[in-house]
Amino acid sequence: MRETVPDSRLTRLLTAAVLGVYVLIVAGATAAIADAARACSSWPICHQTPTLSEPALLVAWGHRLTALAVGLLVVVTAVVGWRIATRPRVKYALLVAIALFPIQIGIGALVATTGAAGSLPVAHLGVAMSIFGTLVAALAWHLETGAEDDDPVTTDPEPAPDPVDGDLTITHPEGVVDTVRAYARLTKPRLMWLLCLVASAGMALSASGSIGIPTILATLGGGVLAIGASGTFNHVLERDVDRRMNRTADRPVTTKQVPVSNALVFGFVLAAASIAVFLTVNVLAAVLGLTAIAFYSVIYTLLLKPNTVQNTVIGGAAGALPALIGSAAVTGKIGVPGLVLAGLVFLWTPAHFYNLALAYKDDYARGGFPMMPVVRGEATTRRHILWYLAATLLAATVLTAVADLGALFAFTTVALGAVFLWMVVRLHYERTESAAFRAFHASNAYLGAILVAIIVDALAI
Repeated sequence: MRETVPDSRLTRLLTAAVLGVYVLIVAGATAAIADAARACSSWPICHQTPTLSEPALLVAWGHRLTALAVGLLVVVTAVVGWRIATRPRVKYALLVAIALFPIQIGIGALVATTGAAGSLPVAHLGVAMSIFGTLVAALAWHLETGAEDDDPVTTDPEPAPDPVDGDLTITHPEGVVDTVRAYARLTKPRLMWLLCLVASAGMALSASGSIGIPTILATLGGGVLAIGASGTFNHVLERDVDRRMNRTADRPVTTKQVPVSNALVFGFVLAAASIAVFLTVNVLAAVLGLTAIAFYSVIYTLLLKPNTVQNTVIGGAAGALPALIGSAAVTGKIGVPGLVLAGLVFLWTPAHFYNLALAYKDDYARGGFPMMPVVRGEATTRRHILWYLAATLLAATVLTAVADLGALFAFTTVALGAVFLWMVVRLHYERTESAAFRAFHASNAYLGAILVAIIVDALAI
Protein backbone atom coordinates (compact mmCIF):
# COMPACT_ATOMS: atom_id res chain seq x y z
CA MET A 1 0.00 0.00 0.00
CA ARG A 2 1.30 3.43 -0.90
CA GLU A 3 2.65 5.44 2.03
CA THR A 4 1.12 8.84 2.76
CA VAL A 5 3.62 11.51 3.77
CA PRO A 6 2.41 14.10 6.31
CA ASP A 7 2.08 17.66 5.01
CA SER A 8 5.37 19.45 5.69
CA ARG A 9 3.76 22.88 6.14
CA LEU A 10 1.60 21.70 9.00
CA THR A 11 4.53 19.77 10.47
CA ARG A 12 6.65 22.92 10.62
CA LEU A 13 3.81 24.96 12.13
CA LEU A 14 2.98 22.31 14.75
CA THR A 15 6.65 21.87 15.67
CA ALA A 16 7.07 25.63 16.03
CA ALA A 17 3.88 25.89 18.09
CA VAL A 18 4.98 23.07 20.42
CA LEU A 19 8.36 24.67 20.92
CA GLY A 20 6.81 28.14 21.28
CA VAL A 21 4.46 27.01 24.03
CA TYR A 22 7.36 25.28 25.75
CA VAL A 23 9.38 28.50 25.61
CA LEU A 24 6.36 30.26 27.11
CA ILE A 25 6.12 27.70 29.93
CA VAL A 26 9.84 28.01 30.75
CA ALA A 27 9.60 31.80 30.55
CA GLY A 28 6.64 31.70 32.93
CA ALA A 29 8.57 29.57 35.40
CA THR A 30 11.50 31.97 35.15
CA ALA A 31 9.13 34.91 35.66
CA ALA A 32 7.78 33.28 38.82
CA ILE A 33 11.31 32.78 40.16
CA ALA A 34 12.20 36.40 39.37
CA ASP A 35 8.99 37.57 41.10
CA ALA A 36 8.06 39.39 37.91
CA ALA A 37 4.42 39.78 39.02
CA ARG A 38 5.51 42.24 41.70
CA ALA A 39 7.71 44.14 39.26
CA CYS A 40 4.81 44.54 36.80
CA SER A 41 1.32 44.48 38.34
CA SER A 42 -0.47 45.96 35.31
CA TRP A 43 -1.93 44.05 32.38
CA PRO A 44 -1.71 43.51 29.40
CA ILE A 45 1.46 45.61 29.29
CA CYS A 46 3.78 46.93 31.95
CA HIS A 47 3.56 50.67 32.47
CA GLN A 48 7.24 50.82 33.44
CA THR A 49 9.94 50.88 30.80
CA PRO A 50 12.30 47.87 31.09
CA THR A 51 15.90 48.60 32.02
CA LEU A 52 18.95 46.47 32.62
CA SER A 53 18.94 47.58 36.25
CA GLU A 54 15.58 45.85 36.83
CA PRO A 55 15.91 42.23 35.65
CA ALA A 56 12.49 41.24 37.05
CA LEU A 57 10.83 43.88 34.87
CA LEU A 58 12.77 42.66 31.84
CA VAL A 59 11.57 39.12 32.53
CA ALA A 60 7.97 40.35 32.84
CA TRP A 61 8.15 42.20 29.52
CA GLY A 62 9.79 39.21 27.85
CA HIS A 63 7.06 36.89 29.12
CA ARG A 64 4.25 39.18 27.88
CA LEU A 65 5.80 39.61 24.42
CA THR A 66 6.50 35.89 24.14
CA ALA A 67 2.89 35.12 25.07
CA LEU A 68 1.63 37.45 22.33
CA ALA A 69 3.88 35.90 19.67
CA VAL A 70 3.12 32.33 20.71
CA GLY A 71 -0.61 33.03 20.87
CA LEU A 72 -0.61 34.28 17.29
CA LEU A 73 1.44 31.25 16.22
CA VAL A 74 -1.04 28.84 17.83
CA VAL A 75 -3.98 30.60 16.12
CA VAL A 76 -2.28 30.41 12.72
CA THR A 77 -1.41 26.74 13.30
CA ALA A 78 -4.99 25.91 14.27
CA VAL A 79 -6.43 27.68 11.22
CA VAL A 80 -4.02 25.99 8.81
CA GLY A 81 -4.43 22.64 10.54
CA TRP A 82 -8.21 22.80 10.36
CA ARG A 83 -7.95 23.39 6.62
CA ILE A 84 -5.34 20.82 5.58
CA ALA A 85 -5.07 18.15 8.32
CA THR A 86 -6.28 14.77 7.04
CA ARG A 87 -6.90 13.21 10.46
CA PRO A 88 -9.93 14.44 12.43
CA ARG A 89 -8.23 14.00 15.80
CA VAL A 90 -5.49 16.43 14.73
CA LYS A 91 -8.19 19.04 14.11
CA TYR A 92 -9.91 18.33 17.43
CA ALA A 93 -6.62 18.60 19.34
CA LEU A 94 -5.99 21.98 17.75
CA LEU A 95 -9.52 23.05 18.64
CA VAL A 96 -8.88 22.16 22.29
CA ALA A 97 -5.63 24.16 22.28
CA ILE A 98 -7.43 27.22 20.89
CA ALA A 99 -10.20 26.84 23.47
CA LEU A 100 -7.68 26.67 26.32
CA PHE A 101 -5.67 29.71 25.24
CA PRO A 102 -8.24 32.37 26.32
CA ILE A 103 -8.46 30.63 29.70
CA GLN A 104 -4.69 30.78 29.96
CA ILE A 105 -4.72 34.49 29.10
CA GLY A 106 -7.38 35.21 31.73
CA ILE A 107 -5.51 33.38 34.47
CA GLY A 108 -2.32 35.16 33.43
CA ALA A 109 -4.05 38.52 33.80
CA LEU A 110 -5.19 37.58 37.31
CA VAL A 111 -1.67 36.40 38.21
CA ALA A 112 -0.24 39.73 37.09
CA THR A 113 -2.83 41.98 38.78
CA THR A 114 -3.11 40.07 42.06
CA GLY A 115 0.61 39.54 42.59
CA ALA A 116 0.55 35.77 41.95
CA ALA A 117 -1.63 35.12 44.95
CA GLY A 118 -2.98 31.74 46.07
CA SER A 119 -3.22 28.85 43.64
CA LEU A 120 -3.40 31.02 40.52
CA PRO A 121 0.24 30.39 39.45
CA VAL A 122 -0.33 26.62 39.69
CA ALA A 123 -3.49 26.90 37.59
CA HIS A 124 -1.64 29.09 35.10
CA LEU A 125 1.11 26.49 34.74
CA GLY A 126 -1.42 23.64 34.55
CA VAL A 127 -3.37 25.18 31.66
CA ALA A 128 -0.12 25.95 29.82
CA MET A 129 0.93 22.32 30.18
CA SER A 130 -2.47 21.22 28.89
CA ILE A 131 -2.05 23.39 25.78
CA PHE A 132 1.42 21.96 25.31
CA GLY A 133 0.07 18.42 25.62
CA THR A 134 -2.72 18.93 23.08
CA LEU A 135 -0.29 20.42 20.55
CA VAL A 136 2.11 17.50 21.06
CA ALA A 137 -0.82 15.13 20.49
CA ALA A 138 -1.71 16.94 17.28
CA LEU A 139 1.91 16.76 16.12
CA ALA A 140 2.24 13.05 16.96
CA TRP A 141 -0.97 12.11 15.17
CA HIS A 142 -0.12 14.25 12.16
CA LEU A 143 3.40 12.84 11.82
CA GLU A 144 2.15 9.26 11.68
CA THR A 145 -0.16 9.90 8.73
CA GLY A 146 0.00 6.75 6.62
CA ALA A 147 2.64 5.08 8.79
CA GLU A 148 0.40 2.20 9.87
CA ASP A 149 0.00 1.00 6.27
CA ASP A 150 3.44 -0.57 6.06
CA ASP A 151 4.16 -1.21 9.73
CA PRO A 152 3.19 -4.80 10.60
CA VAL A 153 3.29 -5.77 14.26
CA THR A 154 4.90 -8.94 15.54
CA THR A 155 3.02 -10.01 18.64
CA ASP A 156 5.11 -13.07 19.47
CA PRO A 157 8.70 -12.65 18.29
CA GLU A 158 10.57 -15.90 17.97
CA PRO A 159 14.21 -15.69 19.06
CA ALA A 160 16.94 -17.10 16.93
CA PRO A 161 18.28 -20.47 18.14
CA ASP A 162 21.34 -20.43 20.34
CA PRO A 163 24.50 -20.97 18.29
CA VAL A 164 26.60 -23.97 19.11
CA ASP A 165 30.10 -23.42 20.40
CA GLY A 166 31.53 -24.12 17.00
CA ASP A 167 29.68 -21.11 15.62
CA LEU A 168 31.17 -18.77 18.19
CA THR A 169 34.38 -16.81 17.96
CA ILE A 170 36.17 -17.61 21.19
CA THR A 171 38.77 -15.00 22.08
CA HIS A 172 41.52 -15.55 24.61
CA PRO A 173 43.36 -12.57 26.12
CA GLU A 174 46.87 -12.25 24.72
CA GLY A 175 48.31 -10.23 27.58
CA VAL A 176 47.69 -8.01 30.55
CA VAL A 177 46.38 -5.13 28.44
CA ASP A 178 43.81 -7.33 26.67
CA THR A 179 42.72 -8.81 29.99
CA VAL A 180 42.27 -5.41 31.60
CA ARG A 181 40.38 -4.20 28.55
CA ALA A 182 38.05 -7.20 28.70
CA TYR A 183 37.23 -6.65 32.37
CA ALA A 184 36.74 -2.94 31.74
CA ARG A 185 34.16 -3.76 29.06
CA LEU A 186 32.20 -5.76 31.62
CA THR A 187 31.59 -2.56 33.59
CA LYS A 188 29.82 -0.77 30.68
CA PRO A 189 31.98 2.35 30.97
CA ARG A 190 29.92 4.27 28.40
CA LEU A 191 27.11 4.53 30.93
CA MET A 192 29.30 5.95 33.68
CA TRP A 193 29.75 9.55 32.53
CA LEU A 194 26.03 10.22 32.19
CA LEU A 195 25.01 8.50 35.43
CA CYS A 196 27.78 10.29 37.30
CA LEU A 197 26.40 13.57 35.93
CA VAL A 198 22.95 12.58 37.22
CA ALA A 199 24.38 11.95 40.69
CA SER A 200 26.35 15.21 40.56
CA ALA A 201 23.22 17.14 39.61
CA GLY A 202 21.35 15.46 42.47
CA MET A 203 24.06 16.62 44.88
CA ALA A 204 24.09 20.17 43.50
CA LEU A 205 20.30 20.50 43.70
CA SER A 206 20.08 19.24 47.28
CA ALA A 207 23.10 20.93 48.85
CA SER A 208 22.35 23.95 51.02
CA GLY A 209 25.98 25.04 50.98
CA SER A 210 29.34 23.85 49.71
CA ILE A 211 29.88 20.12 49.26
CA GLY A 212 33.01 18.57 50.68
CA ILE A 213 35.46 17.01 48.25
CA PRO A 214 35.47 13.68 50.16
CA THR A 215 31.68 13.46 49.83
CA ILE A 216 31.83 14.15 46.10
CA LEU A 217 34.59 11.61 45.51
CA ALA A 218 32.94 8.91 47.64
CA THR A 219 29.54 9.41 46.02
CA LEU A 220 30.85 9.32 42.47
CA GLY A 221 33.35 6.57 43.26
CA GLY A 222 30.65 4.41 44.83
CA GLY A 223 28.46 5.12 41.82
CA VAL A 224 31.14 4.06 39.34
CA LEU A 225 31.67 0.82 41.25
CA ALA A 226 27.91 0.17 41.40
CA ILE A 227 27.56 0.75 37.66
CA GLY A 228 30.48 -1.60 37.05
CA ALA A 229 28.94 -4.32 39.21
CA SER A 230 25.54 -3.96 37.53
CA GLY A 231 27.07 -4.11 34.05
CA THR A 232 29.12 -7.17 34.95
CA PHE A 233 26.11 -9.08 36.29
CA ASN A 234 24.17 -8.07 33.17
CA HIS A 235 26.92 -9.53 30.95
CA VAL A 236 26.85 -12.80 32.90
CA LEU A 237 23.06 -13.18 33.02
CA GLU A 238 22.54 -12.34 29.33
CA ARG A 239 25.51 -14.26 27.94
CA ASP A 240 23.34 -16.84 26.15
CA VAL A 241 21.02 -14.24 24.64
CA ASP A 242 23.99 -12.07 23.66
CA ARG A 243 25.15 -14.85 21.35
CA ARG A 244 22.10 -14.35 19.12
CA MET A 245 22.53 -10.60 18.67
CA ASN A 246 25.06 -8.98 16.37
CA ARG A 247 25.66 -5.97 18.63
CA THR A 248 26.43 -8.10 21.71
CA ALA A 249 27.97 -11.28 20.29
CA ASP A 250 31.51 -10.04 20.96
CA ARG A 251 31.05 -9.34 24.67
CA PRO A 252 33.81 -10.76 26.89
CA VAL A 253 31.69 -13.37 28.71
CA THR A 254 29.91 -14.42 25.53
CA THR A 255 33.19 -15.02 23.70
CA LYS A 256 34.62 -16.65 26.84
CA GLN A 257 37.38 -14.08 26.97
CA VAL A 258 36.38 -13.77 30.63
CA PRO A 259 35.15 -16.98 32.31
CA VAL A 260 31.74 -16.80 33.96
CA SER A 261 33.15 -17.64 37.38
CA ASN A 262 35.74 -14.88 37.13
CA ALA A 263 33.12 -12.37 35.98
CA LEU A 264 30.86 -13.26 38.92
CA VAL A 265 33.70 -12.80 41.40
CA PHE A 266 34.59 -9.50 39.73
CA GLY A 267 30.97 -8.32 39.93
CA PHE A 268 30.59 -9.20 43.62
CA VAL A 269 33.89 -7.52 44.46
CA LEU A 270 32.75 -4.34 42.71
CA ALA A 271 29.38 -4.48 44.47
CA ALA A 272 30.96 -4.96 47.90
CA ALA A 273 33.44 -2.15 47.24
CA SER A 274 30.60 0.10 46.11
CA ILE A 275 28.62 -0.43 49.30
CA ALA A 276 31.73 0.05 51.43
CA VAL A 277 32.47 3.38 49.73
CA PHE A 278 28.85 4.53 50.00
CA LEU A 279 28.87 3.71 53.73
CA THR A 280 31.59 6.32 54.21
CA VAL A 281 28.97 8.84 53.03
CA ASN A 282 25.86 7.60 54.87
CA VAL A 283 23.64 4.54 55.24
CA LEU A 284 20.87 5.82 52.95
CA ALA A 285 23.32 6.29 50.08
CA ALA A 286 24.55 2.72 50.61
CA VAL A 287 20.99 1.32 50.66
CA LEU A 288 20.13 3.17 47.45
CA GLY A 289 23.37 1.98 45.84
CA LEU A 290 22.57 -1.64 46.68
CA THR A 291 19.02 -1.11 45.38
CA ALA A 292 20.39 0.21 42.10
CA ILE A 293 22.63 -2.84 41.64
CA ALA A 294 19.84 -5.29 42.49
CA PHE A 295 17.27 -3.49 40.35
CA TYR A 296 19.39 -3.42 37.20
CA SER A 297 20.90 -6.88 37.65
CA VAL A 298 17.83 -8.81 38.76
CA ILE A 299 14.60 -6.84 38.26
CA TYR A 300 15.49 -5.33 34.90
CA THR A 301 17.79 -7.97 33.39
CA LEU A 302 15.97 -11.13 34.52
CA LEU A 303 12.33 -10.04 34.96
CA LEU A 304 11.53 -6.96 32.90
CA LYS A 305 13.70 -7.06 29.79
CA PRO A 306 12.77 -10.57 28.57
CA ASN A 307 9.12 -10.54 29.67
CA THR A 308 7.36 -7.20 29.10
CA VAL A 309 7.15 -4.56 26.41
CA GLN A 310 7.29 -1.98 29.20
CA ASN A 311 10.82 -3.09 30.14
CA THR A 312 12.37 0.20 29.00
CA VAL A 313 9.81 2.35 30.82
CA ILE A 314 10.01 0.56 34.18
CA GLY A 315 13.73 0.01 33.74
CA GLY A 316 14.17 3.78 33.69
CA ALA A 317 14.16 3.60 37.48
CA ALA A 318 17.73 2.26 37.30
CA GLY A 319 18.92 5.46 35.64
CA ALA A 320 16.86 7.62 38.00
CA LEU A 321 18.36 6.17 41.20
CA PRO A 322 21.68 8.09 40.93
CA ALA A 323 19.69 11.33 41.35
CA LEU A 324 18.34 10.00 44.66
CA ILE A 325 21.81 8.80 45.69
CA GLY A 326 23.23 12.25 45.02
CA SER A 327 20.46 13.88 47.06
CA ALA A 328 20.91 11.45 49.93
CA ALA A 329 24.69 11.88 49.92
CA VAL A 330 24.59 15.57 50.85
CA THR A 331 21.48 15.68 53.07
CA GLY A 332 20.96 12.17 54.46
CA LYS A 333 17.46 12.19 52.95
CA ILE A 334 15.71 12.45 49.60
CA GLY A 335 14.46 15.97 48.89
CA VAL A 336 11.86 17.20 46.41
CA PRO A 337 14.42 18.49 43.86
CA GLY A 338 16.13 15.10 43.87
CA LEU A 339 12.79 13.35 43.32
CA VAL A 340 11.87 15.66 40.44
CA LEU A 341 15.28 15.12 38.83
CA ALA A 342 14.81 11.37 39.19
CA GLY A 343 11.40 11.71 37.54
CA LEU A 344 12.93 13.67 34.68
CA VAL A 345 15.55 10.96 34.04
CA PHE A 346 12.86 8.27 34.35
CA LEU A 347 10.72 9.95 31.65
CA TRP A 348 13.74 10.68 29.47
CA THR A 349 14.79 7.02 29.35
CA PRO A 350 12.10 5.77 26.91
CA ALA A 351 12.51 8.87 24.72
CA HIS A 352 16.21 8.01 24.62
CA PHE A 353 16.31 4.23 24.42
CA TYR A 354 13.38 3.64 22.05
CA ASN A 355 15.54 5.21 19.33
CA LEU A 356 18.16 2.53 19.90
CA ALA A 357 15.42 -0.12 19.94
CA LEU A 358 14.29 1.12 16.52
CA ALA A 359 17.81 1.00 15.12
CA TYR A 360 18.38 -2.54 16.44
CA LYS A 361 14.84 -3.82 16.01
CA ASP A 362 15.85 -6.97 14.11
CA ASP A 363 18.65 -7.70 16.56
CA TYR A 364 16.30 -7.50 19.53
CA ALA A 365 13.86 -9.77 17.72
CA ARG A 366 16.64 -12.34 17.25
CA GLY A 367 17.39 -12.08 20.96
CA GLY A 368 13.74 -12.69 21.81
CA PHE A 369 13.32 -9.40 23.67
CA PRO A 370 9.80 -7.90 23.52
CA MET A 371 11.00 -4.39 22.77
CA MET A 372 8.43 -1.79 21.75
CA PRO A 373 9.19 -1.76 17.98
CA VAL A 374 9.25 -5.57 17.88
CA VAL A 375 5.92 -6.04 19.67
CA ARG A 376 3.95 -2.86 18.94
CA GLY A 377 5.56 -1.74 15.69
CA GLU A 378 7.71 1.17 14.60
CA ALA A 379 4.91 3.73 14.22
CA THR A 380 3.78 3.21 17.81
CA THR A 381 7.37 3.43 19.01
CA ARG A 382 7.91 6.74 17.24
CA ARG A 383 4.76 8.13 18.83
CA HIS A 384 5.92 7.03 22.25
CA ILE A 385 9.28 8.72 21.71
CA LEU A 386 7.47 12.00 21.11
CA TRP A 387 5.14 11.50 24.09
CA TYR A 388 8.02 10.79 26.48
CA LEU A 389 10.07 13.67 25.05
CA ALA A 390 7.16 16.01 25.81
CA ALA A 391 6.88 14.59 29.33
CA THR A 392 10.62 15.06 29.83
CA LEU A 393 10.43 18.71 28.78
CA LEU A 394 7.55 19.33 31.19
CA ALA A 395 9.48 17.63 34.00
CA ALA A 396 12.35 20.03 33.29
CA THR A 397 9.92 22.92 33.76
CA VAL A 398 8.78 21.52 37.09
CA LEU A 399 12.41 21.22 38.12
CA THR A 400 12.93 24.88 37.20
CA ALA A 401 10.14 25.84 39.59
CA VAL A 402 10.98 23.61 42.57
CA ALA A 403 14.74 24.18 42.46
CA ASP A 404 14.80 27.88 41.53
CA LEU A 405 17.20 27.26 38.67
CA GLY A 406 18.41 30.19 36.62
CA ALA A 407 18.68 31.40 33.04
CA LEU A 408 21.35 28.89 31.98
CA PHE A 409 19.11 25.92 32.68
CA ALA A 410 16.13 27.65 31.02
CA PHE A 411 18.13 28.39 27.88
CA THR A 412 19.65 24.90 27.77
CA THR A 413 16.39 22.98 28.09
CA VAL A 414 14.80 25.13 25.37
CA ALA A 415 17.76 25.05 22.97
CA LEU A 416 18.70 21.39 23.34
CA GLY A 417 15.04 20.43 23.67
CA ALA A 418 14.45 22.05 20.28
CA VAL A 419 17.29 20.01 18.76
CA PHE A 420 15.96 16.80 20.32
CA LEU A 421 12.42 17.58 19.10
CA TRP A 422 13.60 18.29 15.56
CA MET A 423 15.57 15.02 15.42
CA VAL A 424 12.43 13.16 16.52
CA VAL A 425 10.36 14.94 13.87
CA ARG A 426 12.95 13.94 11.26
CA LEU A 427 12.74 10.37 12.54
CA HIS A 428 9.00 10.40 11.85
CA TYR A 429 9.64 11.57 8.30
CA GLU A 430 12.68 9.50 7.36
CA ARG A 431 11.85 6.34 9.35
CA THR A 432 15.41 5.02 8.92
CA GLU A 433 18.12 3.56 11.12
CA SER A 434 20.34 6.63 10.67
CA ALA A 435 17.48 8.92 11.74
CA ALA A 436 16.98 6.80 14.86
CA PHE A 437 20.68 7.12 15.72
CA ARG A 438 20.52 10.91 15.27
CA ALA A 439 17.60 11.12 17.67
CA PHE A 440 19.46 8.82 20.08
CA HIS A 441 22.53 11.08 20.08
CA ALA A 442 20.33 14.17 20.42
CA SER A 443 18.75 12.64 23.53
CA ASN A 444 22.20 12.11 25.06
CA ALA A 445 23.18 15.68 24.24
CA TYR A 446 19.98 17.04 25.79
CA LEU A 447 20.33 15.22 29.11
CA GLY A 448 24.06 15.79 29.37
CA ALA A 449 23.70 19.52 28.70
CA ILE A 450 20.86 20.12 31.14
CA LEU A 451 22.67 18.18 33.87
CA VAL A 452 25.71 20.42 33.44
CA ALA A 453 23.40 23.47 33.46
CA ILE A 454 21.76 22.21 36.68
CA ILE A 455 25.14 21.86 38.37
CA VAL A 456 26.28 25.34 37.28
CA ASP A 457 22.98 27.08 38.11
CA ALA A 458 22.48 25.29 41.44
CA LEU A 459 25.99 26.00 42.68
CA ALA A 460 25.77 29.62 41.53
CA ILE A 461 22.66 30.34 43.63
